[in-house]
Amino acid sequence: MSHVIAIVNQKGGVGKTTTAVNLGAGLARLGHRCLVVDCDPQSNATRSLGILQSVERTIYDVLVDNDGLPIREVILPSNTEGLAVLPASPSLSGAEVELVNMWGRESRLKHALEPVREDYDFVLLDCPPSLGLISVNALVAADGIIVPVQCEYLSLEGLGLLTRTLELVKSRLNAQLELVGLVMTMYDARTRLAAEVVSEVQRHFPELQFATVIPRSIRLGEAPSYGETIFQYAPDTPGALAYSALAEELVARMALDALATG
Repeated sequence: MSHVIAIVNQKGGVGKTTTAVNLGAGLARLGHRCLVVDCDPQSNATRSLGILQSVERTIYDVLVDNDGLPIREVILPSNTEGLAVLPASPSLSGAEVELVNMWGRESRLKHALEPVREDYDFVLLDCPPSLGLISVNALVAADGIIVPVQCEYLSLEGLGLLTRTLELVKSRLNAQLELVGLVMTMYDARTRLAAEVVSEVQRHFPELQFATVIPRSIRLGEAPSYGETIFQYAPDTPGALAYSALAEELVARMALDALATG
């Protein structure tokens, strides 16, 4: 069974792309077939997975093409075995405007993914830091969402807005959408604030917070500039160990959910 999961938070700089890329690589290292869909015009996930040169076709073409461009013609292998990428480029920013007047504008990504969905065990959608039409497409295409939450106070306020958006999408566009979990990112054990934020999120979302906490790490920040995942760039660092643990935790959580619903 394939799982389509959007990595989403309308706040920027919380570790969405870092999580999408390294969670995808962690899942691939466990033997799962994984696709990362870069839904962000900044295209950082694309570069982080070794696609450093411009490519002819991207997710932009998949979303706005009215002639049914096969998505398999756009998906590329990444620098990690078992992990593929649907690349993005800055041209994706224009899709927000072009989608407005298109039929089925909220569900174009969902329909595009259908032919390849069962080719993968996990499809991870790296969303932009906004709640525009591209993010809505990701939420409609997804079965669930993972929310990276930076360990700072203002993250809690943004989390409330995101959960309200989730409920709105569920009620109007995608009744199957579920909140898979919250992953705390950029955790600095030296600060009391980080521990307080983790505790507060745990208090409000006791069943949803992943036990794995992603540490603040210079290596995690450096890896994308070399077009590498953390497992390639610094495999023995706390960041790599954390994303490996998160991948294992996600697999276990999805298996439990399947048992509960099956």
